[in-house]
Amino acid sequence: METTSRLVLTADGSHSVYNAQIDQYYHSVHGARQESERVYIELGLLAAFERFSDQPLRVFEMGFGTGLNALLTVKTAGQLGRPVDYEAVELYPLSTTDASALNFDQLLGTHSLAHLHEAPSAKRTLITPFFSLTKHFIRLEDFRATQAFHVIFFDAFSTRCQPELWTPEVFSHMASLLVPGGLLTTYCAKGYVQRNLRSAGFEVEKHPGPAHKRAVLRAVLPA
Repeated sequence: METTSRLVLTADGSHSVYNAQIDQYYHSVHGARQESERVYIELGLLAAFERFSDQPLRVFEMGFGTGLNALLTVKTAGQLGRPVDYEAVELYPLSTTDASALNFDQLLGTHSLAHLHEAPSAKRTLITPFFSLTKHFIRLEDFRATQAFHVIFFDAFSTRCQPELWTPEVFSHMASLLVPGGLLTTYCAKGYVQRNLRSAGFEVEKHPGPAHKRAVLRAVLPA
């Protein structure tokens, strides 16, 4: 799909991308970095590290997008010395031109963003000694895992743009990918999203969100 996109500087100094075709930002304009750190690292990755402390962590991301969530995971895994096997689905990857313009490496003190975007489809790629990546350029409904995951970063476009990805059926698929006790985190806390998660078997927690975001969600698959 051809997209018309432009780089946007968000309130915390980190970049996002605006997709004009669907009138959607990839990250919050109030702060891309702080949103990802709150929703996916604090509530997702760090909680999963604590919960599954005796094993390498497996992470699945719905919506690889700019690569920010993956890059923050690279940094955190390296700081903690905890190995992460990361898989992501992205049907419409960013162009190399758009990806190379993002300022995430400069802000985070990392050097892995280009490697994340250049990683081939359906091939496990070692990015650092503590982080491997497998990307799948397919639809979410076509994804099948070979091993269960400990945490899911659910970062689809908004319910306005992609309502088909916020349904009970999709969340049931997500539940089938997780180990017992596994986690799913997302920025969207709408009532019907919570209900759809519960109908798929999750226990749903509301947590304070980042700037200008009252609440975000962490869903737990009962052990």
